[in-house]
Amino acid sequence: MKVSTRGDYACRALLSLAMHADGTPTSVRDIADRTALPQPYLEQILLAVKGAGLVRSKRGVGGGYVLARDPSLITLAQIVSAVDGPIEVGDFGMPHQNGACDHEGQCVLLAVWADVGEHMRQLLEGQTLADVAAIARGQAAWPDPVT
Repeated sequence: MKVSTRGDYACRALLSLAMHADGTPTSVRDIADRTALPQPYLEQILLAVKGAGLVRSKRGVGGGYVLARDPSLITLAQIVSAVDGPIEVGDFGMPHQNGACDHEGQCVLLAVWADVGEHMRQLLEGQTLADVAAIARGQAAWPDPVT
């Protein structure tokens, strides 16, 4: 599995909101300008994360989007899941628990794919918007690469 363009854009948009949070709504145009994301696509993404309860919106003059909760309570996994669905390598089914596979080696591979998806989900759950904002501001170290 890879994080889709939608997932990346959603994370970038919410990171922008976290980095510029002052209690006032930020317009889609301002988010698009700061992140270099296409505004029409960004509007669709913000509606999806709003539906997941990660942002709130205000209409009219001075309207826009704000985070629905503190950035330390929003994980990258929640953002990616809001726009891409469940974090998993693929929808291949579950391995048979008794080892009775329909096809040679299938159950072993199904178990591996499930494990890979679980590791990715855990990594994304371990990073909050506050964590990423601190790194982007130079207030925290970059994450160590997985070895």
